[in-house]
Amino acid sequence: MERPSGLSSEDARRQLALDGFNELPKTGARSLWRVCIEVLHEPMLGLLLAGGLVYLALGDRAEALILLCFAMLSLSITVVQEMRTERVLEALRDLTSPRALVIRDGQRQRIPGRGVVRGDLILLAEGDRVPADADLVEVTHLELDESLLTGESVPVRKRVAGSGAEPLPRPPGESGHARVYSGSLVVRGSGLATVYATGPTSEIGRIGASLAKLEGEAPRLRAETRRLVRVAAFLGIMVSLVVVLLYGISRGDWLAALLAGIALGMAMLPEEFPVVLTVFLAMGAWRISKARVLTRRSAAIETLGATTVLCTDKTGTLTENRMSIVELWKAGGASRRLGRDETVGTLEPEYASIIRIGRLASASVPFDPMERAFLACAGPAAEGENRLVHSFGLTPHLLAMTQIWEREDRRTKLAAAKGAPEAIMQLCAMDEGQKAEISAAVDAMAARGLRVLGVAGGEWEGPELPHAQTGIPFAFLGLVGLADPLRASVPDAIRDCRRAGIHVVMITGDYPVTAREIARQAGLEHGVVVTGAELDRLDDAALRRIMSETAVFARISPEQKLRIVEAFKARGEIVAMTGDGVNDAPSLKAAHIGVAMGGRGTDVAREASSIVLLDDDFGSIVEAIRLGRRIYDNLRKAMGFIIAVHVPIAGMALLPLVLGMPILFTPIHIAFLEMVIDPVSSLAFEAEEEEADIMARPPRKPEERLVSVSLIGWAGLCGTVAFLPVAAFAWLGARNGMATDELRALVFVTLVLNVISLIFVFRAFGASLRGAFLRPNRTLFSVLAAIAGLLALSLIWPQTRAVFRFAPLQAEDLLLVAWSALAVLVGLEGVKKLKNPVIGRTRAATKRLT
Repeated sequence: MERPSGLSSEDARRQLALDGFNELPKTGARSLWRVCIEVLHEPMLGLLLAGGLVYLALGDRAEALILLCFAMLSLSITVVQEMRTERVLEALRDLTSPRALVIRDGQRQRIPGRGVVRGDLILLAEGDRVPADADLVEVTHLELDESLLTGESVPVRKRVAGSGAEPLPRPPGESGHARVYSGSLVVRGSGLATVYATGPTSEIGRIGASLAKLEGEAPRLRAETRRLVRVAAFLGIMVSLVVVLLYGISRGDWLAALLAGIALGMAMLPEEFPVVLTVFLAMGAWRISKARVLTRRSAAIETLGATTVLCTDKTGTLTENRMSIVELWKAGGASRRLGRDETVGTLEPEYASIIRIGRLASASVPFDPMERAFLACAGPAAEGENRLVHSFGLTPHLLAMTQIWEREDRRTKLAAAKGAPEAIMQLCAMDEGQKAEISAAVDAMAARGLRVLGVAGGEWEGPELPHAQTGIPFAFLGLVGLADPLRASVPDAIRDCRRAGIHVVMITGDYPVTAREIARQAGLEHGVVVTGAELDRLDDAALRRIMSETAVFARISPEQKLRIVEAFKARGEIVAMTGDGVNDAPSLKAAHIGVAMGGRGTDVAREASSIVLLDDDFGSIVEAIRLGRRIYDNLRKAMGFIIAVHVPIAGMALLPLVLGMPILFTPIHIAFLEMVIDPVSSLAFEAEEEEADIMARPPRKPEERLVSVSLIGWAGLCGTVAFLPVAAFAWLGARNGMATDELRALVFVTLVLNVISLIFVFRAFGASLRGAFLRPNRTLFSVLAAIAGLLALSLIWPQTRAVFRFAPLQAEDLLLVAWSALAVLVGLEGVKKLKNPVIGRTRAATKRLT
């Protein structure tokens, strides 16, 4: 038969120009410019930049520089984090791009997988990754692992289509048809195939294209923050305009009125909200990355703490995606369970011989996951001094393979066979009684979720080998039960999820028996196991009703995975979905949080997800949820602090106007407070350690506001308490005729120290004066040192003192101010323990968070 010559190089170039490269569209990739534009779309960040430019136009260079530096710092942190994420994802994508061996111009050529075109002849051998969808034209014992498409790691056999017949469309994962699919792994044999689909038109590509039709979840906190900023901005502008008019009319100094209005507007506008949110999410993504979890979109962090349902694939997620020998059964009825990673060295001779013969019946360098299990258990030395002289492969009529080994004496040959138990029984010519006994053992092992192989051994003394393996006299040795072992970290991770009120659901394409056994090992309270066929018979309402009592779905197709996720969402659940295969991609994108596996997962799955587990460890998602809860807690503390701190700042901007006092604070004083205290303190809040019971509470309610009415009430109370001593010192100083510069310095120091008291108050939800000081936080101590240094600089250095228009303060004044700040802290920690209506609602809200 003449060997086909394949496409010519010129034909391949034309086809490549017509179809494009054999790769998935990089729809998720973002350039540096695009990332910058997305960050600048934040309304308050734009206001900061606009405000800085306005101050620059007015000649207030110090204020302009401060505001512009603040805006650029936030922009830089976010852009660096987002671009770092894009670079890591691009590196992960490159790792998944296979190379291909094709026939062009009659010659074999090794080319990048992206260069394969329709019509190419591709050569497939053990260990190759199939670069494109293709129809087989030649096959030699070909088996493929299509788990990236199906989720199941059991190899499927391939054949050539019948003469003159077109290959019928068949789904991936089914044995006995003549199509191979992009991303599949050749585990046995070889083949020659003609490419019929590449890139977006392949099976992988079609799933990827369907993702474009699914809308991802919108970031809730950003939407809420925008609403808060818009409301506060409107109120601030209105109040500032009124102040400018009243001040200008009553005092006749319109320039001073304009400065007063600007200062009040800066004091009332919570520009820190979007900036703090951006910094928290960016720093949170970095913090989570230290736990080997890559946050593809930092906004997903906000949803982690609210997760109520965690849907997980089985193969490669709960399990290790490798076959392992877990049970042996020998003729006569005795059986033995193997410990994790146990080898033949610890087995009794009869059981060890089953493993050794099974190893000799396998390829020397196996790719088949079952044969790799024999290699792991028997070791490479099992072949000893024997020499392989012949192999009989699997056939459609006899699902067993035999390898003939010549012994050292060269007089006898050892025959080792393994395969489907019924095929091995056929080779051993057993009677009906023996077959019934073995079949009962096979059924019992299969009921425990095991894949079962039979093993037989024999000898051949003749000089010529038989034409088929059925001509060899075999003796049945036993059965081997294999399973994809559970990851060691999974039971503890699922236990943590249960404590945290998270419902874990396993969704798999595997058989119900196997799924039930894995669920038992993992500690899942699975209840009823629902199969794909049963799911199809349920309407949407019935499906939603059974969700609460079901934790295992078996024999599920990709479309059904998506339906399950949508059903949970319809019940009001916050859904996280983990997966690694192409078949997981639609459900990953539809879920509130898509969690892809980075080690063996496909680029389609990663593109659809918002979070990537770099180490493929299921336990990492639980750690990500823990960190997500911590980040949300700390974000809520920071938001409460921002509201509280604006009360005394705004109060001191208004007080001189109400009491007819000289204006104490100009825009540079407000900018000092906002630039040094609020943003830097937000970094300190981000670094706060988690609350003690963070994983022993139910998820927060999805509809719960980040800035709730109770939080606003508590923050308003704290801010008012902090404002009282500031206002008292200002009023008493003015009444006693204190010089304006001295009074300004005294009031400013009082305000700064009371703001520091508010930092300690908002460090924890519970009341503990000791904990407020002793909770470890290096960032906070650095912040306090920076504040103290800047405050001292503004009071001591003459040049800085002149800019702020401060006069020197007496030691007794500073001592009195310090005592007032301590009194505020002690008083507010005491108020936390009270149960008046405001604090009662606050405590009820924080109990859900703590």
